[in-house]
Amino acid sequence: MHWLIAEDEADIRMLVSTMATAWGHTPMQFESGQKAWDFLDKVESGEYTSPLPEFALMDIRMPGYRGDEVAKRIRETAQVKDIPIVLMTAFILTQDEMQQMKHESGVDHIINKPLPDFMQLKQILEDVINSKKT
Repeated sequence: MHWLIAEDEADIRMLVSTMATAWGHTPMQFESGQKAWDFLDKVESGEYTSPLPEFALMDIRMPGYRGDEVAKRIRETAQVKDIPIVLMTAFILTQDEMQQMKHESGVDHIINKPLPDFMQLKQILEDVINSKKT
């Protein structure tokens, strides 16, 4: 499974990408919301012809486009509109803010940083991915 990973913090991006690889997935790394947005432009235009992401894990606050903005764009991009999307944040969001973001941007789940331990994170992400299959 190909994972779109958008995270501006290099250490977190590398950690999550390494975990994805250890779990048998192929990370597609983007260091900003803008880079992920540019990638979606290529997907939408048909310019990108390699395997598409089947899951997205993104930081909320990044330079350029925010993770929730990229999530909304994913939901509007026919080729990837149904993939599971998880956002990560170091900021405290109220339940209302989380629900609003999920509703407005089509986000499936939000995880707070620091991230859960390796196995707990794996379970959370697998649960989100599997819930979208049903």
